Amino acid sequence: MAAVPVLAPIAELQLTIRVAMVVRRGIWSVCINRIVHSGDRGETMRRAIATVCLGGTLPAKLAAAAAAGFDAVEIFEPDLLSTPLRPAQVRERCADLGLGIDLYQPFRDAEGLTPPEFARVMHRLDAKLETMHQLGTDLLLVCSNVARDTIADDSLTAEQLVLMADRAQQAGVRLAYEALAWGRHVNTVDHAWKIVESCDHPALGLCLDSFHILARGTDPALLASVPGEKMFFLQLADAPRIGVDMLQWSRHWRSFPGQGDFDLAGFMESVLQAGYTGPWSLEVFNDVFRQADTASTAIDAMRSLLILEEQVHPGALPAAPAPQEVCFAELAAADPEPLVGLLSGLGFTRTGRHLNKPVDLWEQGRARILLNTAGYRDRDGAAVAAIGLETREPESLAARAEALKVPAALRRHSPGESRVPCVEAPDGTQMFLCTTDVSRRGGWIADFPTLHQGNTGTGTAVQAIGSEEQVIGIDHLALTQPWHRFDEAVLFHRAVLGLAVHPTLDLADPYGLFRSRAMTSAGSREQPGVRIALNVAPAPDPHISAGQHIALACRDVRAAVRDARARGVSFLPIPGNYYSDLAARFALDEEFLSELRELQLMYDRDDAGELLHCYTLSVGPLCVELLQRVGGYEGFGAANAPVRLAVQHAA
Repeated sequence: MAAVPVLAPIAELQLTIRVAMVVRRGIWSVCINRIVHSGDRGETMRRAIATVCLGGTLPAKLAAAAAAGFDAVEIFEPDLLSTPLRPAQVRERCADLGLGIDLYQPFRDAEGLTPPEFARVMHRLDAKLETMHQLGTDLLLVCSNVARDTIADDSLTAEQLVLMADRAQQAGVRLAYEALAWGRHVNTVDHAWKIVESCDHPALGLCLDSFHILARGTDPALLASVPGEKMFFLQLADAPRIGVDMLQWSRHWRSFPGQGDFDLAGFMESVLQAGYTGPWSLEVFNDVFRQADTASTAIDAMRSLLILEEQVHPGALPAAPAPQEVCFAELAAADPEPLVGLLSGLGFTRTGRHLNKPVDLWEQGRARILLNTAGYRDRDGAAVAAIGLETREPESLAARAEALKVPAALRRHSPGESRVPCVEAPDGTQMFLCTTDVSRRGGWIADFPTLHQGNTGTGTAVQAIGSEEQVIGIDHLALTQPWHRFDEAVLFHRAVLGLAVHPTLDLADPYGLFRSRAMTSAGSREQPGVRIALNVAPAPDPHISAGQHIALACRDVRAAVRDARARGVSFLPIPGNYYSDLAARFALDEEFLSELRELQLMYDRDDAGELLHCYTLSVGPLCVELLQRVGGYEGFGAANAPVRLAVQHAA
């Protein structure tokens, strides 16, 4: 068994190892359940997940949660009702997997009722208490009533909660009262606490749900007035800030921590300062997550919780600097000849061939493209298969990835090859963690001996490097994401690679909305940083519609386009209507506008600078963008995306 990495000082953690044989993209892994001591109180942090977060059957959900390293689960009542396993059998299954059952939920519409209605609630409660006894759990979530005819009387609500708490206490159960953000009368945590405090019952406390608290804009600092022992349970969810109905927002748009816009780190700091010592549990309602692979969703959930821990308790994970530059992009093609023609036409020179593999190195400026001539059997055209990320500390970054349950990519090494750490992104793209020394041809580049005329490997003549190279380097990459892995990919690039997350953009596409989110690292004059745009498109064939592309930074993009045209490269034909609109929006000089139209260049401007860019015709799902940033422009030309996407569909 491989050594377990030390993630925090020994005095602050203890490790328990649960061997779970999990296959994820063909990789067997050992799942490590790490329990971190919280603060100076000496208590341990327990990680849990609600079964509603995951898709599939209840047994599959339990197995996935255990394999991902969770300590416990919340049993969502519809999951229990739909399984053939009896509650006692569920309890036994959880015990076999090393899982506790920390909560049974939800118990709805229970308070603020007329006497006849409340009598039916108590009958229902008795049945649930028996179920909980068989499950072996002692905490029941009670949601605030959402019914339209709920009685607005806090004293009545408190009276009925006390009666339920008395009944629960007799059964050895506690009640965690939660204010739903759309509750009829009780919909804020401060209102719920006011009622619970007035009850003064040992078996009645609060359930704190980050979504219900933060979605309403409640300041979590007010939790300081709640004694820690009255915080019975904590549920965590993130969410994007979108303008939809509160209930719809909650039911369909929640996400794991780090995938939305909530300040969950600040929320947790307030909760912990108030004295909470119980489990950190994820409760996420999300249509996409429930349709995705159960095992990978559970791992993504655990990864999100680990990142939140690190934000609250710095040092909980191995630290690593964000990559500084894209040092290469590897393209794989079923037929490499169209890409050979495209790279040659753009002024690239084939400078090396891998020691043992059918992979060629093409270079221009600091832009390096690896062309895998073995191709992909399951794809037409070409696609980005791997990315080389230049980093000062590749081993540290690899250790961080391992701690965050990212599988190392399986690579075949031959004698004499450099062994570059490599991890796999959620979309399957391999990320090589590299150091590059071009001056000495050291690092990974040493695997590509310089080609000499007459020894080119494929018979393609090596071009002489011209004195008028226009391409400076790789500006950014646009990567197509499977629709069900978009949020997972955002978290991966943010948490593992340390890239900053930009707001999500929804762009008009002929088939619907094209979703895009940029991820970047800080750059400098010498190293421009890493820019990656993650995209999901609505068309039937996402590989074609999403427009996966490599963007090349140019000294003078107008000269680059003229040179490429002279070598036979064709560019995306931009309609004349676009340039008429451009003139109206920016009042451009007519001579400059005519040049843009002639060269089929697109244009954008912000307060910091300008962008000139254009796109080659696609090779399958892949195209190349040439661009020039003028001044401090940092965007990606999003305003031009609807036109570009429409033309690509029609081309």
